[in-house]
Amino acid sequence: MRVTASTGVVPGGADPSHPAPEASSTTGTEASGVTVAGSAAMPIPVIPVQAAPVEPVEPRPADSGAAAAAAAPAASVVICAYTLERWDDLAAAIASVRHQKTAASEIILVVDHNDTLLARARATFDGVAVLASTGARGLSGARNTGVDAARGDVVVFLDDDAHGEPDWLEHLLAPYAEPTVQGVGGAAVPMWPAPGRPAWFPPEFDWVVGCSYEGLPTSIHPVRNPIGAAMSFRRTVFDRIGGFTSGIGRIGSTPLGCEETEFGIRLRQADPGATILYEPRAVVHHRVTTKRASFTYFRQRCYAEGRSKAIIAEQVGQTAALATERTYMSRTLPRAIWRDVHTPGRRRSAVTIVSGVAITAVGYLRGRLLQPVTACRGKERPAGGSTL
Repeated sequence: MRVTASTGVVPGGADPSHPAPEASSTTGTEASGVTVAGSAAMPIPVIPVQAAPVEPVEPRPADSGAAAAAAAPAASVVICAYTLERWDDLAAAIASVRHQKTAASEIILVVDHNDTLLARARATFDGVAVLASTGARGLSGARNTGVDAARGDVVVFLDDDAHGEPDWLEHLLAPYAEPTVQGVGGAAVPMWPAPGRPAWFPPEFDWVVGCSYEGLPTSIHPVRNPIGAAMSFRRTVFDRIGGFTSGIGRIGSTPLGCEETEFGIRLRQADPGATILYEPRAVVHHRVTTKRASFTYFRQRCYAEGRSKAIIAEQVGQTAALATERTYMSRTLPRAIWRDVHTPGRRRSAVTIVSGVAITAVGYLRGRLLQPVTACRGKERPAGGSTL
């Protein structure tokens, strides 16, 4: 299965240690001289988090059979869930992990403050460690609970409404043969509700629905941070820099995000030699509900993205928080607008792109003007592994 950038809460951005090159478009349309209206006057570009980086990493050929199983690090797959409404998706996610060509050493399901879901999951999923979240309500707290329980060399995160291809885990784990690789993320392909992708929804904004988006590399590359729906990190990373930061990421259905962005930046600040890779052959399919395919949700998610980026900029500095967004806005989006304006039937998509930029910028500026929000890193650990 060939996955291109067009299959795509944003994954990560170009590795901050390298200058960002021009992001490619699968249409091949050039946009020389085209700019986003008003973009020069904006104080900062504030859209999501990943553009094609400059230095490709040659993928290692995948071993087969017993050799591959012996070489693969032990993987703990963590799935976080908060609602019974996704029960069928949750069952499919767990089943997809159980049917991987490269077996996970354990599956950990963390239930985020929902006793009914917790009881049903414990009664249903044999062979799965079902835990109640011990952290603050929200995705970050649930993920940190899973990390604390994980025993594998690599902690893998899969969304409860996503399921992996049979070779997803194999491709995700293979790059860890290189010691400098500290994190690997895969491609999240959107599963649109009938009748499919809305005509007004540009593929450059698939990060809005938690999927890979147009402009990502089409082969394995260093990135700033991975897509949250299908990402992994070495277990030792959490011992060194702590867990995901509460107060940034999603809480229930509230469309916040960017905890992966902050985590990736924090990792690189603590270990400049660390590499995080995007491996598009590690494919998961991520369900998009009818609600998320609406313009109302698009507007809410863009605004929330801006607010989340404002928090991150307050914590790690504006340069680190927004370096990739500048490339995305100055190169990827102008090409998309040029393409849509000159393609019959796609002008609504061009309007959506301009709207998305404006709404995200408003969210960012609103976040910067408000009093700083104090975010708390869940269960941070200093070097040596003791808990603060």
